[in-house]
Amino acid sequence: MRREEKAKIVKAVLDDLFPNPIPPLNYSDNYTLLVAVLLSAQCTDARVNQVTPHLFKKAKTPFEMVELPVEAIEEIIRTCGLSGRKAKAIHELSEQLIERHGGVVPNTLEELEALSGVGHKTASVIMIHGFDIPAFPVDTHIHRCAKRWRLSSGKNVKKTEEDLKKTFDKKDWHKLHLQIIYFAREHCKAVSHDPAKCPICSKVQ
Repeated sequence: MRREEKAKIVKAVLDDLFPNPIPPLNYSDNYTLLVAVLLSAQCTDARVNQVTPHLFKKAKTPFEMVELPVEAIEEIIRTCGLSGRKAKAIHELSEQLIERHGGVVPNTLEELEALSGVGHKTASVIMIHGFDIPAFPVDTHIHRCAKRWRLSSGKNVKKTEEDLKKTFDKKDWHKLHLQIIYFAREHCKAVSHDPAKCPICSKVQ
C-alpha cells in the first residue's frame, strides 16, 4: 500500500474517533503553556495538570517565577519527576525571557530552543498551540505510531517529523498531532498491542 493511501486511512480513522481534540495540558497563556510542556517530559499530562495550579498560584509570569527560589519551585513540582533539573530550567528560562524578550515568549523555533530546558519538541508545541504556526511536534507516541503504520522508518524523531510533514497537509498538522497522541494512548500502546485489533494497524499493515 502506498504511503498516500495509508495517510488517507489514518486521517479518516482519526477524524472519526477524535473529531475535535483539545490540548491535554491546562494553561492560560504562552508562558504557562511553556512551563507545562517542560514539566510534561517523562511525566503524564494528568500529573502535570495536578501540579501546575499550585505552581501558577505562586508564580504565573516570568517576573513572578524568578522571585521564587529554585528550591521552592522544585518542592512544588517534585511529583513530576526530574524536579531538580526542571526547577532549574524553569527559573533560568524565566530569567532568559526577561533579559532577551522582555518577559514575552518568542514565536520562532530558534529563539524558543535557545531557552533552558526547551528542546525541539517543546518548541514545536509552543509554535503550534501558542502561536498557531504550523508545526508537527513528535513525541514517543507519534514516533511509535508512524513507524507501525509505516509512514516513517522510525530511525529517529527528527526523521519521523520530516516524513509526517511530507505526508500530511500543513493545515492538518495541528489536529493530527493531537489525534495521534490520543489514539496511541487508547488503541496503539507501546506494550500489549495487538495489530489485528488496532483500528489503524489492522488496515495499513
